[in-house]
Amino acid sequence: MIGLALQLALAVVPVVLAITLHEAAHGYAALAMGDDTARAAGRLSLNPLRHIDRVGTVLLPGILLIGQWLTLGRVVFLFGWAKPVPVAAWKFRSPRRGMMVVAAAGPAMNFLLAWLAALALHALAYAPPRGAEIGGVFIYYFVLTNLVLGIFNLLPIPPLDGGRIVVGLLPLRLARRWALLERVGILLVLLVVFILPQVLAGLGWRVDPVGAALDHIVPRAIGVVLWLAGVSGHG
Repeated sequence: MIGLALQLALAVVPVVLAITLHEAAHGYAALAMGDDTARAAGRLSLNPLRHIDRVGTVLLPGILLIGQWLTLGRVVFLFGWAKPVPVAAWKFRSPRRGMMVVAAAGPAMNFLLAWLAALALHALAYAPPRGAEIGGVFIYYFVLTNLVLGIFNLLPIPPLDGGRIVVGLLPLRLARRWALLERVGILLVLLVVFILPQVLAGLGWRVDPVGAALDHIVPRAIGVVLWLAGVSGHG
């Protein structure tokens, strides 16, 4: 059995890595297209401290961690986000298309990390039993965290990455209107995804469309990642 402290560490570290590399991917994608704003701000860094957001990196994961441990007796998954990497869209040849590419880089990084972690499952066959147990738990959390983070960020609501991708795809007039959601987007996400389902559950109504969608999509995504890594038989 894995102790509480080790299990918490195995759950927290994947979140920190996932959100840090997610944000770094945005910055490197922008740099590749001619925008050095993130580099000038010191945000092209793998140091998690440079990307910490008090709500998304500390408060929300902490609530999820404590809540799951108190109610379930274990940590199922953690989720969070980091401070957005600064991007100067006007430096791109096509600002809307450039922002779309920058936005897509974050989830793409998470999906790549999930696949690389699944590939590491092959190495567990050569590890001692204790190492295989700990490694398996870490890889489980790492794959799950990256897939949830990547898929969640594809929700088409600015400032989530999916919202910015939609802004890059829509006709200009509609894109401008959709982009206005960015002012209240994060509050809308917190309300619809986290707060409202809990309030309605307290009233006896189970209404959680985003949670239900994730419950349906994430297991399928895990299956795809395992298949791509050649370890589907391990599921």
